[in-house]
Amino acid sequence: MSDNTPLVIIPTYNEIGNIEKMIDTVLRLSVSFHVLIVDDNSPDGTAEKVLSLQKESPSRVHLLKREKKLGLGTAYIKGFNWALAN
Repeated sequence: MSDNTPLVIIPTYNEIGNIEKMIDTVLRLSVSFHVLIVDDNSPDGTAEKVLSLQKESPSRVHLLKREKKLGLGTAYIKGFNWALAN
């Protein structure tokens, strides 16, 4: 993700029912965005669903999977750090 395309960071925990629609909504906006999902090891398979959706837009959909539920604030910080590094 070395271009200047804006990034939307979406922290998740147990969002299997919403994640596909969230990603699709962002990717269909009139402005081009990258999407970074920061998943806190959701037991419902959210990260696995993101990985399957990533195959459709590998250059725009990104996933950070954390080992356990660590909270919203630290998920955003992790996402910001990822954005700065990438």
